[in-house]
Amino acid sequence: MQNDYLARVYAGFLGMNVGIRLGAPVEPTIWTYERIKETYGDIRGYVKDYKNFAADDDVNGPVYFFRALRDSSKNGELTPEYVAKAWLNYARDGIGMFWWGGYGVSTEHTAYINLTRGIPAPQSGSAATNGKLLSDQIGGQIFIDTWGLIWPGRPDKAADYAQAAASVSHDGEGLNGARYIAACIALAFQEQDIGKIVELALKEIPSESLYAKVVEAVIAHHKAHPDDWESCLAMLHRDWGYDKYGGVCHIIPNAGVCVLAMLYGAGDFNRTVEIATMCSWDTDCNAGNVGTVLGVLTGLDGIAPHYRAPINDGVVLSGISGYLNILDLPTYAKELARTGYALAGEAVPQALEETEGELHFDFELPGSTHNFRTSDPFFLTLKHSTAQAAQGTGSLEILVDRMVRGNRARVYYKPFYTRADFSDERYKPVFSPQVYSGQTMEMQLYFDQWAGWDSIFVSPYFRTVSDQKIHTHGFIKIKPGQWQTISCTIEDTQGDMVDEIGIVVEGDTPTTVKTLGKLYLDEFRVFGKADYSIDLAKQKKELATVTPFAVNHGAWEIENDRLGLMCCEESLAYTGNYYAKDIRIQAEVELENGDFPVLLLRARGAKQSYMAGFRDGNVCIWRQDFGLEELARAPFPVEYGRTYQLTFQAVGDTLSVDVDGVNVLQVQDSTFTSGMVGLGACSMGRTFFGKLHIQEL
Repeated sequence: MQNDYLARVYAGFLGMNVGIRLGAPVEPTIWTYERIKETYGDIRGYVKDYKNFAADDDVNGPVYFFRALRDSSKNGELTPEYVAKAWLNYARDGIGMFWWGGYGVSTEHTAYINLTRGIPAPQSGSAATNGKLLSDQIGGQIFIDTWGLIWPGRPDKAADYAQAAASVSHDGEGLNGARYIAACIALAFQEQDIGKIVELALKEIPSESLYAKVVEAVIAHHKAHPDDWESCLAMLHRDWGYDKYGGVCHIIPNAGVCVLAMLYGAGDFNRTVEIATMCSWDTDCNAGNVGTVLGVLTGLDGIAPHYRAPINDGVVLSGISGYLNILDLPTYAKELARTGYALAGEAVPQALEETEGELHFDFELPGSTHNFRTSDPFFLTLKHSTAQAAQGTGSLEILVDRMVRGNRARVYYKPFYTRADFSDERYKPVFSPQVYSGQTMEMQLYFDQWAGWDSIFVSPYFRTVSDQKIHTHGFIKIKPGQWQTISCTIEDTQGDMVDEIGIVVEGDTPTTVKTLGKLYLDEFRVFGKADYSIDLAKQKKELATVTPFAVNHGAWEIENDRLGLMCCEESLAYTGNYYAKDIRIQAEVELENGDFPVLLLRARGAKQSYMAGFRDGNVCIWRQDFGLEELARAPFPVEYGRTYQLTFQAVGDTLSVDVDGVNVLQVQDSTFTSGMVGLGACSMGRTFFGKLHIQEL
C-alpha cells in the first residue's frame, strides 16, 4: 500500500463532500445551465452558506451501504444480498437516506419496497423487475465512492464491488455507471493523468454500452476542442440530453457531464467540481463523484482552503442511527483505510486503530480540524498545526489574541445537533448524542505565550441543550512550554442532552497587559461508560422525530412528559451509542390499548436487535434478525392503564428482564454483542413510555 494511502482516502472523501455541498443549491432541474450562469456567473466558490450542511443522499449511500462489508461479509467479499441488508437495516422507511419519490418514480424507493416485499437483490433492482428506464437512472453511480477508495489501484475490484452494491437498485447502464466511476476513483491512486484515468476506466464496462459511447463522445470532443467546455456541454445537450432519456434523472446525460468536468478540469480539483456544477442537471451527484476522483488524484493540497474550511471535517447523515449520523471525516477515512489494508492482505498500521464507541481526535491528518469550532473568532482562531504535538505530528492550534481577565471564549466539538443548527431540512437528519453523563473527557494542552503573564486559564466544559447552560469544571492555569493533561467527568445532565464539549479559555492578565500566544490542543478523547436519563420534558418534536430518537413508523408525541406512541404496525425508536455492549435500559411503560410494547437492546438497525416486552399475557424476549424469533417467555398478564417499570439488560450473552424490580425472565444468546437502545411497539396499539434511564454496565 502506498505511503500516502490514508491521506488520499481522506482527500477523496473530503472532495466528494465539497462537490456535493457546491452542487446541492442548484440541483433542481429548474436550475438550467443558463440560469446558473446568469445567477452565479463563473462559479469559483460555494454559492450558498449553511449553518451546517444537512444530510444528502449522496453522502448517506457511500457511508451506510459500505457497512454491508463489515456487517455481513465474513471474508471480505461483497454480494448484493449483503448490501440489501444494509438498505433495510439503516434506512428509516420513507424518511432520509435517499429520495423517496414514489414507487415506479424513484429507483431507490422502488427497490426498497421490492426488498420489503420479499424480492431479493439483485432482482430488486433489475430491469426485468422494474423496467429498463428505472434501472438506468443516476443512482447506480452516486452511492459507490467508498468502493473505489478501498481498492486503490485495483479498478477491476472496485468496479466489481460497485456493481454488487448498485445492483440492489439498478441494472444496465446504472451498473455501468457504478463500475466506471468506482474504477476512476481506484485508478486515481496510481495514475497522475486525468485523461488516462477516464480512458482506462472504460476497460471495466462493455465497449458497446451506451455509457461507453457517451464517454467516448466527450473524449472525442475534448480532443477537438480542448479549451471550450461549454461547447462540449452544448454537444451533450444536442446528442445526449435529458430530452432523449426518460425518468427523473437518467444516468447517461450526467455521465457525460462527469467526464466533461474531469477532462476540462485538467487535473485541477477546484475547477473540476466548479464545471460539474455549472453544467446543471444532477449537480450535487456529478460534482460529488468527480470530487472523489480529483480528491484522490490531487491530494489534500489540491483542495482550495475556501472549499475545505466550511466542511471543517464534519458531515451529518440521515440513517437510522443518530450516533452514526454525526461523522468525523478523519475518523471515517481511517475506517476506510483499515478496510483497504485488510482487503489488500496487508497489516493495518497501528496509527489507524480506533476504539469504536469512543471519540478520539488526534489531528494527525494534514489540515485536519475534527470539526472543532470557536464561539468567538475575535479572541480565538483555530487551524491545524504541526508546530507542536503531544503525540505524533499534528495538533489543533488556537491563536489566543489579546484576551484579558474576564474575556472568555469556547473551543468545542458538537456531539449532538437540533433543528436550530441547520438552514434547511434536507433528508431529515436525526441525532443521538455521542457524549453522555458518566463519561470522561480528556485532552492535552500546550501554551506558547508571546505576551502577557505566565499562564492562561482553561476549563473543560460541556453544554446542555434545553437550557444552553455551560457546565465548567474549574479553571486550571496552563503554564507555558509544557504539555498538560486536563480531564473531567460529564456529570448527571438531569435528562438533558449534551451538544457541546471542549474548553473555555480566559485571559489571565489585567486590561493593560493583554494575553497573546498559541494554545495547542491534542489527543482529545471521550470514553467510559455512559449512565444517563432522558427527560421527555426537555426534548422536542422536530425533523420528523422526537429528540434524541430516530423513529421508524408510528405517530410519536410528547404528552405529559412521557413519550406517546400510536401505531398500526411495528414502530420503533432508536437512540444511544451504536457500539454500546453490556447495557441496561429502564422505562415506565403504560399500555393504553393494543399489545406488544417493547424495549430494545443491541440494536444494529431496523432489522437487527434484541427486544423485550409484553405480548399475549406474557413477558417475552425476542431476537430480531431480519425476522422475529421468540427466545423466551414467562406468564405475566398486563393491565391496561397500569404503569409498569420494565428493565431490560444485556451482559455478555445473558439477556434478562425485570418488571417492577423483580426478575421474571432470563435467556442466553450471542448473536449481537453491541448496538443501540430503543423502545416502541410491534403491533397496533397506544403506549406511553416515561422515566427513561440507560446505563452501560
